[in-house]
Amino acid sequence: MKDVLIIGGGFAGVWSAAGAVRAAREAGGGDDVRVTLVSAGDDLVIRPRLYEDAPEGMRVPLDRVLGPIGVRRVQATVTGIDTEAHTVRAVRPTGEELALSYDKLVLATGSQLVRPQFPGAQDVFDVDTLPAAAALDSHLRRLPERESTPGRYTAVVVGAGFTGLELATALGERLHGIAAGEGAAEDVRVLLVDLADVVGPELGAVPRPAILGAIDELKIERRLGRTVASVTSEDVTLSDGEVIPAATVVWTAGMAASPLTAQIPAERDRLGRLSVDEYLQVVGVPDVYAAGDTALATAEAGHSTTQSCQHALPMGKFAGHNVAAELFGKALLPFTPDPYVTCLDLGPAGALYTEGWEREIALSGEEAKTLKQQINAVWIYPPVDDAEELLAQAGRYSNG
Repeated sequence: MKDVLIIGGGFAGVWSAAGAVRAAREAGGGDDVRVTLVSAGDDLVIRPRLYEDAPEGMRVPLDRVLGPIGVRRVQATVTGIDTEAHTVRAVRPTGEELALSYDKLVLATGSQLVRPQFPGAQDVFDVDTLPAAAALDSHLRRLPERESTPGRYTAVVVGAGFTGLELATALGERLHGIAAGEGAAEDVRVLLVDLADVVGPELGAVPRPAILGAIDELKIERRLGRTVASVTSEDVTLSDGEVIPAATVVWTAGMAASPLTAQIPAERDRLGRLSVDEYLQVVGVPDVYAAGDTALATAEAGHSTTQSCQHALPMGKFAGHNVAAELFGKALLPFTPDPYVTCLDLGPAGALYTEGWEREIALSGEEAKTLKQQINAVWIYPPVDDAEELLAQAGRYSNG
């Protein structure tokens, strides 16, 4: 019996597991391979939706996805990886320590927010995890219980990148709905703060006018070229000394790959992502693959993958196929994702759908919003309780 061990229960991990099962069955060795997925939680968290209202429901039980195809799931937190011994150390929620061996390993433990260190940072919210997003949602719903102060319905979003823009444009609508019951809708303010001197620096210049138009339409204030110096429960002090009364501060600035990438003796980029070859094998480390936000792969000539759901899903499928194919001496598939696109939610102002690395606008407004809702609510969800459909999608490497 050969063991394929997948660490991580996000998009890349789930699709790695499904891809490995599919490839093993196609090779005629489905009974000779045991696929195990290790994850600290019981659910696949739909992380791209955590900026939305009611985030508690943004999850899918892993057992309903992977159980029907026979994937063994181990609920545990991985604490160490020994690539020479081909073993992984982990701890169950009960404290029980585990030692898991593998013939092929896929590291798909995703990325995490880089937390700030300024005074009061412990009171800053984020939407990086399901518990964090739920805490923010609960805080917003309890705002009417607070004393009426100038900043009660003010939200400061730190980071004007993709996540910050989606959150900021959604927060105004959420706050207006909450404040309306108190007759305080006119008190709602949303501010974007970023150290860069432009909004959405990583999104490039082409879509920026449309993004700024949406921000202006929604009356979102901007504080660019500065960052946060400190936070209290009542206000935010910026690096230039400005004090903004605000009961809600949300940090979205900065992401890094899972710290487990440091357990793999291989080259990593500034985000901690492991360098992988065209088959998603970690360069220089036999029998180890990486997928999703832990991997730095070539997406298209001259461009590397982004830490996004868009690349995590296909990377999982390719990595899963290739670990099983290598076990059975079958041909490996080079990672070839769909052409790069982005779909940015802009709250009540619609959305923006762009194509290519220059991000030329293909759709905007309500047309793009409909597409974004289709992506978020349908396309990124794996099938549940349906082995046949899951395995069929695992072999569908293109969205076309």
